[in-house]
Amino acid sequence: MAVKFEKVDEGNYMLDVKGFTCPHPQMYTKKALQKLQSGDVLTLVFDNASSGESVISMCESEGNDLFERSDDGGTFTWKIRKG
Repeated sequence: MAVKFEKVDEGNYMLDVKGFTCPHPQMYTKKALQKLQSGDVLTLVFDNASSGESVISMCESEGNDLFERSDDGGTFTWKIRKG
């Protein structure tokens, strides 16, 4: 099990933390966002439902925009625009 963080194209990145439990998805998301420029988009893929609340709180406190959320049978795909 490994964290996958990759640049998809200009200004778009993907972080896959499926298989990780709290607090790891939030910690990896925070680290990934620190590497991005303002306005870049991070697509976060995770499967630990309880991590969602932590990610939402983090986005709100850091001024990042969680603008798209989908749940495909327990795999969550969220898009976060760095503030």
